[in-house]
Amino acid sequence: MNGYGPTSNPDPEPSRTTGLTPGGSVPPGETPPAEASTGTGAGPHRPLKRGWARGPLVIIVVLAIAVALFFLAYAIIVAM
Repeated sequence: MNGYGPTSNPDPEPSRTTGLTPGGSVPPGETPPAEASTGTGAGPHRPLKRGWARGPLVIIVVLAIAVALFFLAYAIIVAM
């Protein structure tokens, strides 16, 4: 086989792989660091100061009351 198929050996071949020392280990400085050295810039976690704003909450409550009144009036009209 050519060494690239699904049956190829995942272990490195010391004769063809650069950066390997005798015994198959990698010298210091050859591999990248485990974590990125730059941060995400998100900063510390700050909890929300309050929940829903008053405006959207009032609009939702008013719409719910209007829909309930509409169906109540409809039920009264149909029942007559």
